[in-house]
Amino acid sequence: MKITETKLKGCFILEPKIHVDDRGLFFESYHKAILEQAIGESINFVQDNISVSKKGVLRGLHFQTGKHAQSKLVQVLKGEVLDVVVDLREQSSTFGQHLILNLSSENKISIFIPKGMAHGFLALTEDVIFTYKCDSHYHKDAERGIKYNDPDLNIDWEKDDLNLIISPKDLELPLWKELQL
Repeated sequence: MKITETKLKGCFILEPKIHVDDRGLFFESYHKAILEQAIGESINFVQDNISVSKKGVLRGLHFQTGKHAQSKLVQVLKGEVLDVVVDLREQSSTFGQHLILNLSSENKISIFIPKGMAHGFLALTEDVIFTYKCDSHYHKDAERGIKYNDPDLNIDWEKDDLNLIISPKDLELPLWKELQL
């Protein structure tokens, strides 16, 4: 497995080694010791989540705060998404910056997202199955978010041709400048 740090400090791309033969393929999508060595800390995932989305669904930008903040390992099992991560850590040299990547069942890459970052994605294909491991359980009172089209973040979701499907809850998320971290 190849693990590479992104431009966002502490956020890593995981590229599996894929073994192909006449039966199909095999790859290791997660290896605790290898990930911990790359990120330089111990990680204990306690919850796995799966979302299923149709083309045009935009989820995010979400995060949890305080003692319920979550590190995540995200991956697409079916389809393709435009994945977005925003660094919310005020002490970070990449505070306020964002990362955009395509994740798909074809490229099989994962992203490790440390605590203190917001995350969202846009489903680019029908029947997207998206999975993520979390190192802290979901806690409703710690749930926060930033509006996907915040002008200060200026995220290029790259898909003006899609009819976006966004939950009413996500449409009501605050702007970056309104956040109270």
